[in-house]
Amino acid sequence: MLSQCARERECTIVVPVYNSEATLATLTERLAAVLPGVADRFEVVLVNDGSRDGSWESIGQAVRKYPWVRGINLMRNYGQHNALLAGIRASRYSVTVTMDDDLQHPPEEIPRLLETLTPEKDLVYGVPAESQQGFSRRMSSRLTKLWLHRVLGVAIASRASAFRAFRTVLREAFAHYEGPAVAIDALLAWTTTRTASVTVRHDPRRHGRSQYNWFKLARLAIDLTTTFRTWPLRLASLIGFVVTLLGLSALAYVLGSYMATGKPLSVFRFLASALAIFSGAQLFTLGILGEYLARIHHRVLREPAYVVRERIGEPVDGDA
Repeated sequence: MLSQCARERECTIVVPVYNSEATLATLTERLAAVLPGVADRFEVVLVNDGSRDGSWESIGQAVRKYPWVRGINLMRNYGQHNALLAGIRASRYSVTVTMDDDLQHPPEEIPRLLETLTPEKDLVYGVPAESQQGFSRRMSSRLTKLWLHRVLGVAIASRASAFRAFRTVLREAFAHYEGPAVAIDALLAWTTTRTASVTVRHDPRRHGRSQYNWFKLARLAIDLTTTFRTWPLRLASLIGFVVTLLGLSALAYVLGSYMATGKPLSVFRFLASALAIFSGAQLFTLGILGEYLARIHHRVLREPAYVVRERIGEPVDGDA
C-alpha cells in the first residue's frame, strides 16, 4: 500500500541544528541523493538553534547550493523541540519528516518511514535497530520515554524517536500553542492515536556529543507532567486528604486513650509529630502548585516558544 507521501509525492524534512557545522554539508548531500527518489516536490528546513560555531554559515552555503533548502535562524538557543516547532510550522508539504543533524539518523532510511505512513496511519517513529548511545544516555532516554508513556497514556510513546514522519495537518492542533516548554511528541499525541513504528538503522555520532544529560531529561519529564497533565494537582489533593485523615485518626486515638486510661497526655510529642506531617504535606503540595503557577505566569506573559532572527532560501520545489 502506498504511503501518503508516495501518492502525493511531496514532503518536508525538518532538521534542528545546533553546533553542527561539521556535519551539515554531508547531511544535505545525502538528502540530495535520497529525496528525488521519494518525492517530486520536497524541501529541507534547517533551523539554527543558536549555534555557537559556523552552523548558520553552513546553512547559507546549503541554501545557495540547493534551491530546495531553506534556513531559519533563531535569536538564541531555545532547545531542540522549540526549534522543531519552528520548522514544523514552516513546512509547506503534506508530510513532514523530522531528524537530527548529527547523521545518527541516516537519510537513506527516510523511505522506510514514508512507506510505513500508510493512509491508516498519521504518525510513524523510526526506532533504532541498535542504539548507538552510551549506557547512561540510553538508560536516561528509556526512563524519559517510559515517563512519557505514563504521562500521555499513549502506548507508542515508549518507542518515540526524534526520527519521525507525520501528516503536516497534525500541526493544526497546536498551531496556537505558546510557552517555553515544548514537547513535540506530547503535542502530536493531542492529535492522533493512529501511530506506528518501524525499525531503522541508526549510525554512530560522528562529531560532538549529545546535548542531553540527566538534568535536562529530568527537566523535560517535569515539563511534560506539569504542562500537559493535571494529575499532580489531584495527587497533591489526595495526599492532603489522606494526611488529614491520619491526623484526625491520631487525634482520636490519643484522646480516646486519655479518656480510657486517664494517663497524662504527651501533648508535646503529639503536636511535634502532627506538625511535621502537616508541614511536609503542605510543602509538597505548594511545590506542585508552584510548577503550575509558573506555567500560568508564562502563558499570561505570552512568552514565545521561539523568535526567528532571519530566514533564507526561497520556497522553491525540489526537482526530482
